[in-house]
Amino acid sequence: MSELPVIAITIGDPAGIGLEVTVKALADPEVARLARWIVVGDARVLPDIPQLLDVGALAGYDGFAVGKLDARCGAAAVEYVRIATQLCLDGKAEAMVTAPLNKEAVTLNGMAFSGHTEYIAELCGATESRMLLASERLATIHVSTHVPLRRACDLDTARILRTIELGNDAMKLLGFGEPRIAVCGLNPHAGEHGLFGEEDERAIAPAIRAAQSAGMRCTGPHAGDTVFLQGARGAYDLIVAMYHDQGHIPMKLIDFEGTVNISLGIPVIRTSVDHGTAFDIAGKNQADPRSMKQAMRMAARMAASRCGAANRGRSRLSSGR
Repeated sequence: MSELPVIAITIGDPAGIGLEVTVKALADPEVARLARWIVVGDARVLPDIPQLLDVGALAGYDGFAVGKLDARCGAAAVEYVRIATQLCLDGKAEAMVTAPLNKEAVTLNGMAFSGHTEYIAELCGATESRMLLASERLATIHVSTHVPLRRACDLDTARILRTIELGNDAMKLLGFGEPRIAVCGLNPHAGEHGLFGEEDERAIAPAIRAAQSAGMRCTGPHAGDTVFLQGARGAYDLIVAMYHDQGHIPMKLIDFEGTVNISLGIPVIRTSVDHGTAFDIAGKNQADPRSMKQAMRMAARMAASRCGAANRGRSRLSSGR
């Protein structure tokens, strides 16, 4: 038991389905035995969870209601994330898994908030965070995510290359020795040799060549309308998308329930469900825990892989090699 990783789980917005999918996932013996889980939440909504780290953000709050947009719940959800992140930074947890929060509920507190990935990166002092969507069939990393599409089209070769590098490293943590990486073009047909735009040849192709020179199995730019089909059929392990919807739409079509959101470019391992708070079914025992279970499995896998790599490094140092 002592060799199992310690992993923190945040319950997300207390008025949403996060606490339900967390409880259901922990009730699965196969998932429960993968780690020593710490549930970061409130005894106000989770009184009987032995793994609970009670934050007390809702203590004494009489206005709480399941399924309702609530600024207090939004603030609580952010506090859970802050505490779980600090546990990882302090070495008290090897990874964190986040249930969904509601961005509108958070911003009702006057807080500028674009998403988990960006917020955790800010807490960690990281400046190059990325979002990876991963399923058992395929993974996708995004050059940009929560920015306007007009801004996402302003491509930067160095950022694309760094995205490829982060994706390659993450896939190795997930068990891929030499990940097969396909990079999407920005324009239709990847620009068709300049006919439909010059960004693909000007910004994307040089990043691919640099990744290849560094030893990564990287090809492209590929047409976005076909590369995901090829990836789903087994031709690639990882696809690099240029912007949010280019990667999110196909990944959610390929395997919505089994797709996990993983934050990269930060010093902590963080995975998350790839669905929202679902206020319409909150409290009705209708929430599907499959995405939460998969997020927990991937967090445990990545934590074990990182610990294994660290142990191998210490072994080499102690032997003088």
